[in-house]
Amino acid sequence: MNNSIYKNILSSKNMVSTLPLRLVAGVVFAAHGGQKLFAWFGGYGLEGTGQYMASIGLAPGYLMAVLAGSVEFFGGLLLIVGLLTRPSALALAFTMLVAILTAHISHGLFMSNNGYEYALTLLALTITLVLQGGGKYSLDQLIYQRVK
Repeated sequence: MNNSIYKNILSSKNMVSTLPLRLVAGVVFAAHGGQKLFAWFGGYGLEGTGQYMASIGLAPGYLMAVLAGSVEFFGGLLLIVGLLTRPSALALAFTMLVAILTAHISHGLFMSNNGYEYALTLLALTITLVLQGGGKYSLDQLIYQRVK
């Protein structure tokens, strides 16, 4: 892989404003992924999440639970440290889009009705990270400076 591909993935605006976005999103996603994968924080684990996913048409449910949980958990951890921010945020944005379209859209906007407002907020946040990159205090920026 040539250096220009690395630079495109790792480069970012040299700003601090992405740090709180990465940290908050990373913690939220890692926690949600932990619920799905490991039944942490009151989650249902792979079996329960897989059954739910199958019930809303995402089959095979267990595999979909593994995929969504892994993207959320590991993507969240990568956001926290700012490593591979753009690809991680893109995978998380896709996951939120699927969640909106399959689990939440029919319930309307508001979370009080299991609506899509929270997933939409996370979608907007992840799209911002795709566009901006990891920012000044990220491993992406550190690696980019060394590859440059």
